Amino acid sequence: GVVYNYDQEGVHRAGSGWEQCISVPLVQPDMSELLQQWDDLLEEFSLEEAWLPHRYEEQQHNCYTFALAFVNRVRQGRGREPLSKAQFTERFLIPHTREASRYLTLHQELARSDCYVVPLPEQEQDS
Repeated sequence: GVVYNYDQEGVHRAGSGWEQCISVPLVQPDMSELLQQWDDLLEEFSLEEAWLPHRYEEQQHNCYTFALAFVNRVRQGRGREPLSKAQFTERFLIPHTREASRYLTLHQELARSDCYVVPLPEQEQDS
């Protein structure tokens, strides 16, 4: 997909370069209709004046602010209360960061012990 990010140069859209990031699912399975609207909502949101380059401020108005504001806009449209930075971090980011940390620790341990992973036959055919 396309990754939107916001920095001192404004909003950027990138189709590559984010392969090492953690994807945090925000849409529940029962919200499939929202997935269809997501791209249009995000494009419209990213064009708002709030995300112009001169408004960027490293500590208070940054990429995290952009992501949280978008999530809260979607929540508002669904009649839900906005999330604070602390709530968003606790509910969505920390669980996925912990999971990624466990995988990285396992990967490092396997690399240290000269192990490698051999794909199962089903995985080889899918590749």
